[in-house]
Amino acid sequence: MKIKWITTLCAVALTTFATSTTVAADKFPAKPIQVIIPFQPGDTDNMLRPYLERMHEFLGQQVMLIYKPGAGGAIGAGSVANSAPDGYTLVGTSPGSIVVVPLANKDVKYSTDDFEPIAAFTEGGFMLVVSSSSGWNSIDELVKHSKDKPDEVTFTSSGAMGITHLLAEAFTNEAGVKWRHIPYKGSAPAITALLGGHVDMASSATAPAQAHIQAGTLKPLAVFGETRLKAYPDVPTLKELGYNMGSPAYYGILAPAGTPPEVINTIYEAAKKVDEKYGEEIAKNLAVMGAQVKLLNPQEYKEYLAGQKALFGDAVKSLNQ
Repeated sequence: MKIKWITTLCAVALTTFATSTTVAADKFPAKPIQVIIPFQPGDTDNMLRPYLERMHEFLGQQVMLIYKPGAGGAIGAGSVANSAPDGYTLVGTSPGSIVVVPLANKDVKYSTDDFEPIAAFTEGGFMLVVSSSSGWNSIDELVKHSKDKPDEVTFTSSGAMGITHLLAEAFTNEAGVKWRHIPYKGSAPAITALLGGHVDMASSATAPAQAHIQAGTLKPLAVFGETRLKAYPDVPTLKELGYNMGSPAYYGILAPAGTPPEVINTIYEAAKKVDEKYGEEIAKNLAVMGAQVKLLNPQEYKEYLAGQKALFGDAVKSLNQ
C-alpha cells in the first residue's frame, strides 16, 4: 500500500512539473531580456537599436542593451556563451566578436558553435576608401599600382586581426597583391590617419567613413557586400569587379547554444513583426549611416555565419604562414 502511495505521489509530482514547465515555456518571456553589446557605444548598437527598442511591443517585456566591451568583443560575447540557454541573455553584434575573434585569438575560449543565431537585422557594409586627393579612382588602378610596386601601399583598419583588417587581407589574397598593414585602435583613429595622409587607404565599416565621403574628403573604391549599398549606388562591389569577395556585414542577435527552438522562434517572430510594422521607417534612419535593412531568419543567419567563418579562416591562415 505504501509503495502504491509513493508511486502515485511521484506520478502527480511529475505531471505537475511537466505542466509547470510547459506553462513557463509558454509564458516566455516572463522578464526583461538583456542584449549584451560587446563593444563601446557607437557603431554596433546603432545598427541594432532600431529593432531592439521596438521589440517590447511584441514580446511584452523590455529588451535592455548592456555594454560589455573589451578584447575585441571577446569579453561580452564570452559572457553570453557561458550564460544560461534560456533566452534572457543574448549578444548583439557583427561577425567580428562571434566569428573573427575566436579564429584570430587562440586564447578565446568560445567559438561560433557556442551560439544559436536568432536574427540578423541590418547590413552595415564594409568598404575600401582612399583620400579624395588619391590618384586611384578604381580598384583596377589600385591593384595595378600594388602589383607594380609590391609592399608600397599601406592600409589601416580598426584593429589588428579585427574584421576590417582580415577583410583587406582576404582581398589581397584574392587579388594577388601585398599591402602593409598599419592598425589603429578603433575606426575613428583609423579614418583620422587616412585623412592626415599617414596611410594610403582604409578598410572600414561604412558608418565611420560616411560623413567624410559626404564632405568629399574621402572616396570609396568598392564595397565588400553581395550587392551595392543603397546609400552608395555608384560604388561597385568587389564581387561584380570579378573578385570572389561577397562579404556583407550583418548585425544581429544570438543566444547561447542549447536555447530551446521555441524561445528562438518567439524572439525572431518579434523581430519579424518589427520589420513588418516599422521596416520603412528604420530603413530611412539606417540610410543616414550608410546601412540598410536586411532581416535574416535563424537558418539564414546560421548559413551566413558559416560562410564568414570559412572566409576569415582562410585569411587568418595566410597571416600565420
